[in-house]
Amino acid sequence: MLRRLLLLGGSSLAIALVIGPLTIKALKRLKAGATIQEELSSEHQQKAGTPLMGGIIFIIPVTLLSILTWILDLCDWRVVFAFLVYFLGYASIGFMDDYLKVVKKQSLGLRARHKLLGQSVIFLIYLLIFYGQQLDTSLSIPFTRWGITLGYAYIPFLLFISVGFSNAVNLTDGMDGLLSGCMIASCWSYLFVSIIAGNTGLALIIAIVLGSLVGYLVYNYYPARVFMGDTGSLGLGGALTAIAILTKTELVLVIIGAVYVIETISVILQVSYFKLTSGQRIFKMAPLHHHFSLSGWTEPQVVWSFWMVSALFGLIGLLSYIYTI
Repeated sequence: MLRRLLLLGGSSLAIALVIGPLTIKALKRLKAGATIQEELSSEHQQKAGTPLMGGIIFIIPVTLLSILTWILDLCDWRVVFAFLVYFLGYASIGFMDDYLKVVKKQSLGLRARHKLLGQSVIFLIYLLIFYGQQLDTSLSIPFTRWGITLGYAYIPFLLFISVGFSNAVNLTDGMDGLLSGCMIASCWSYLFVSIIAGNTGLALIIAIVLGSLVGYLVYNYYPARVFMGDTGSLGLGGALTAIAILTKTELVLVIIGAVYVIETISVILQVSYFKLTSGQRIFKMAPLHHHFSLSGWTEPQVVWSFWMVSALFGLIGLLSYIYTI
C-alpha cells in the first residue's frame, strides 16, 4: 500500500513539474493574464498579467492517474467516477468563468445562476451513480459516537455542502501559494481518514492530488509564476467535497476545512455589516487574508500562518474522526 501511495504521488508530482513550464508558456501566448482588484496593495498590483488558469497543471496528472487506478483495478470505478465528476465538473465551471474573463474580456465572467445550475447538475450526476447503491443518509457527529439519519433531507443537505464548500475553497484563493498549501494540509488529513476507513482506492487518489499540488506549488509559491484561477480553485473545492462525501465525513469536513469556512464567514459578515451600516466595514477587506495583508503583514507571513492554521484544523478534524470509530 505504501509503495503504491508513493509511486502514484511521486508520478503525479513529476508530471506536474514537467507540464508546469509548458502550461505557463501556453497561457502567456493566450494572454490569459490576471487582473488585480484596485483595493489591494501596490505589491499585489505588480502581479497584474500573471498567467491565470494554472490549475491545469494539477488537473492533468490527477485526471490521468485517477483513471489509471481504475484501469489497474486499484480503485472501484464508482469512486473514481464520482471523484472525477466533482473534480472535473467544478473545474470545467471554473474554466468557463476564467475563459470569459481573461480571454473574451467579459468582466462578469460566468453568471452566478449559471454556476449554480452547473454545480446542481454535477450533484445530480453523483446521485445517479450512487442512488442504486442505497444512498447512506446518516451523519456522524464529530467527537461523539452519535449519529443522525436525515432521510430525504440528506439530499438538499448534500447539495448545500457541495455548492457551499466549493465556493468557500474558491474564496480562499487570493495569494501566492495560499490555497494550494492549505489544500495540501487538508488532503494529508483526508489521506489518513481514508486509510483508517479502509478506502484504499480513495487514499491512492488523494495521494495523486497531493503530489500534483506539491508540483504546482513550485510554480505558484511567492513570487508566483502562475495562478490557478477558478479553474483550479473550484476544481479543488469539488475534489475536497467529493472526498468528504465518499468517506462519509461531511461534518468532519467543516473542521478539516475550517480555514475555508472562516474565509467565507468573513465575507458574509463584511457584506452584511456594510449594508446594515450604510458603508462601514468590519475588516479592511474580505476575504480575511486580504485584511491581514492590508494590516501590514507580508504575503509570505499571511500564507504561512494560514498554512499552519489549516494543518492544525486538519489534525483536529482527523482526531474527531478517529474518536467516532
